[in-house]
Amino acid sequence: MGVPADVRGAVSGKAGNRVNPRAVLRRWYGEGPLHLLLLAATFALAGWAGVRLLAGDTFAVAVWFIGSALLHDLVLLPLYASADLVVRRSLGPRSGLVNHIRVPAFLSGLLLLMWFPLITRHAVRYEPYSGLSPDVFLGNWLLITAVLCAGSALVLVVRTVRSRRGEGRGAQPTAVRGGRPRR
Repeated sequence: MGVPADVRGAVSGKAGNRVNPRAVLRRWYGEGPLHLLLLAATFALAGWAGVRLLAGDTFAVAVWFIGSALLHDLVLLPLYASADLVVRRSLGPRSGLVNHIRVPAFLSGLLLLMWFPLITRHAVRYEPYSGLSPDVFLGNWLLITAVLCAGSALVLVVRTVRSRRGEGRGAQPTAVRGGRPRR
């Protein structure tokens, strides 16, 4: 028993029995110290924003953070993983098309997540504070979603036309030619 060989090598190092803290951290945490520092700063910023947003109601902040983690892990992750699986299976061998569906769906879902209270007209304090009506958000979100889907479809059409033009001229892909274009 004892310490695994890769950690033993990281701990002992080449210069005797000195401990290499980066190697030990990478082995146990999985990433380097900069990643850990940035992740801690992100959690601190999110915690500060939550405390400021909920005006010092610490219990509500804790419930919000725990609830959002549970909602994501138990509801949203299985939902969008299942939707992605259905899309990939329905496309069959043309699985390269899946990103033309994923990108607009992801961006539209992100906008819905961010603006959900205004899109569904559940923002009680929005109109008194801003003086603006929340009635336009649903239409704007639907319009943005339609533009994202249309843009993705346009990119797909352009890629398809370009690839068919290249095939018609007898051009071979770069990988077939050995990686370098011929002169």
